[in-house]
Amino acid sequence: MSGKPRLTYLNGRGRMEPIRWLLAAAGVEFEEVFLQTKEQYDKLIKDGLLLFQQVPLVEIDGMKMVQTRAILSYIAGKYNLYGKDLKERALIDMYVEGISDLMQMILMFPFSPPDAKEKNLDSIKDRATNRYFPVFEKVLKQHGQDFLVGNKFSWADVQLIEAILAVEEKIPAVLSGFPQLQAFKTKMSNMPTIKKFLQPGSPRKPPPDDHYVETVMKVFKR
Repeated sequence: MSGKPRLTYLNGRGRMEPIRWLLAAAGVEFEEVFLQTKEQYDKLIKDGLLLFQQVPLVEIDGMKMVQTRAILSYIAGKYNLYGKDLKERALIDMYVEGISDLMQMILMFPFSPPDAKEKNLDSIKDRATNRYFPVFEKVLKQHGQDFLVGNKFSWADVQLIEAILAVEEKIPAVLSGFPQLQAFKTKMSNMPTIKKFLQPGSPRKPPPDDHYVETVMKVFKR
């Protein structure tokens, strides 16, 4: 074993993408194993590697971790991206949970029936512009600092830049009314570790396509 974290998931974004983002933002290299068949997935379950019979699976520091939230909070804590005290951590948790609610809509979008896609896209736009992005616009404006919590780069900032870029892929002008978030996006995108992750050839996965959706249905079918 190389000592690098080992990530087991499909070759696509899904629930592993925020984990890739956080590791990359922390400057941590990782290895990936891609599931392509139901047999591979069933073998992981049979071998007892998936505590709740679910992926993502991340092998790190001698642990076989499942459950996205647990994995992310461990990585954030390990790489000093989780605030300086309990209050900052609570703020980071609140922001992350909010962003995760928005990202859940984006995560499920590729699996929408064709006749529901337009309605679901409208819902994403509505939630982003009326519920979630205004919160972060206000936070950045009120404290006048570069980052969301404690004027220090944290897990919340990583989740937010991931969400901004994911929504922009579907709704390019979504930040038009959010000048603070526009500045935040520019600043985050130019941080060396994130800039590297945004380059072609990085472990960042492209938006889900039909092939990815088919693979998900095939691997996880019951």
